[in-house]
Amino acid sequence: MEREPNRLLKRLMVEAGFTYNGVARRLNDLGRTRGLTGLRYDHSSVTRWLGGQRPKEPVPGLLSEIFTLRLGRTVAPEDLGLPASSPLDLGQEFNHTWHEGVATVTALWRADVERRRFLLDSTFVIGAGSVGAVKWLALPQQTRPVAGGSRRVGMADIAAIREVTRSFGELDNRFGGGRIRSAVVKYLDTAVAPLLNDGSYAEATGKELASAAAELTRLAGWMAYDLEHHGVAQRYLIQALHLARGAGDHGLGGEILAGMSHQAVYLGQPVHALDLARAAQLSAQRAGVPALLAEAYVLEAHSHALREDGAACAKALHHAEEAFDRRKAGQEPGWIAYFDEAYMSAKFAHCFRDLGDGEQAVRHARRSLQMDGRFVRGRMFNLSLLAAGLLRRGQVEEACAAAGEALDLAGGLQSARTRSYLRDLWRRLRPHAAESPVAALGERMRQLVPA
Repeated sequence: MEREPNRLLKRLMVEAGFTYNGVARRLNDLGRTRGLTGLRYDHSSVTRWLGGQRPKEPVPGLLSEIFTLRLGRTVAPEDLGLPASSPLDLGQEFNHTWHEGVATVTALWRADVERRRFLLDSTFVIGAGSVGAVKWLALPQQTRPVAGGSRRVGMADIAAIREVTRSFGELDNRFGGGRIRSAVVKYLDTAVAPLLNDGSYAEATGKELASAAAELTRLAGWMAYDLEHHGVAQRYLIQALHLARGAGDHGLGGEILAGMSHQAVYLGQPVHALDLARAAQLSAQRAGVPALLAEAYVLEAHSHALREDGAACAKALHHAEEAFDRRKAGQEPGWIAYFDEAYMSAKFAHCFRDLGDGEQAVRHARRSLQMDGRFVRGRMFNLSLLAAGLLRRGQVEEACAAAGEALDLAGGLQSARTRSYLRDLWRRLRPHAAESPVAALGERMRQLVPA
């Protein structure tokens, strides 16, 4: 079937005074400013579009911006003879109203299910996280989470979301985010989105729905983080934060901010991580959740450790211990139940590893291994911490033994973070490659984590 030439695009190119190469160059340049580094369009690409070929995302949205800027009026993709597209910043915005937020988060889930290119290629944007945190703390309470759709939402619907979240969370800890994330996103799109978009619920039910949706959205974001899809993870966490705002849940919002800080630490952005950790502290104090406050303080401490500020790190760790000691068994929310003494010890070990203190890293890493056996990925991380600390103390053979246990667990995990921990560990071991335990370990390491 012969394609119909795109006369609308041709007419607007003439009006804008754009050449074929000029359009392609502007498209590639704008893509780079949006973190889309893989765009390589040229004269031939524009020729095909004018001939009737439909470009895939993110091209329609980018061209819309280019022509809007040039012509001084709004030019939608449809005005260019192109299909409508999702905004490239979908999910990065912390909306002002409940209904705007619902539209954004459900569009994000759908774009993820459809594996839209702009989302797959998205990158981590510090400004988006900062704005989200500021709005979370500063904006007045948004419009109430109420809706008058055709489907009545009941507590059974909400209980189902919570049970799915619990089940998927356990699987994530045992097998890594790669095995199950697509199922989580599909559930959000097919089961949760209809409740938010078409449901009928009063404020009390709406808050429960918002809370349940926030927890599952947070989990989907955490799984994306585990896969090192950092742009996707950030968008999910921002939208989870907005849902927590709809629920009026300061504690859950603080937990999401803590997750955002965790990601920033992992990405080597200590200043941003520190800002997010302190926002989490404020939320924890408002909510009165000591375990969350302890978590926020250890994230602050890790931020200081990355900046090699030992004194500030020690002070934050002290505050974390004080907050942790104020916990009351059975009175903490379910979403913070994982934060026990073993988990906190692991965070301490991270700090001391990054400060170069092998003695303290080993002490806390050993304590962290007294953990719930269901947290397989966490145990792999903690064994890696122990190996790094032992190596710092000069105990090469013992370090290799711990690293070997970590490798045993890593083989069953679909987790990009797991592979990154192993690469970091091998970087620390490589100077000792001539020693037989390290050489043997290196062969196993190369099989699991190719160079």
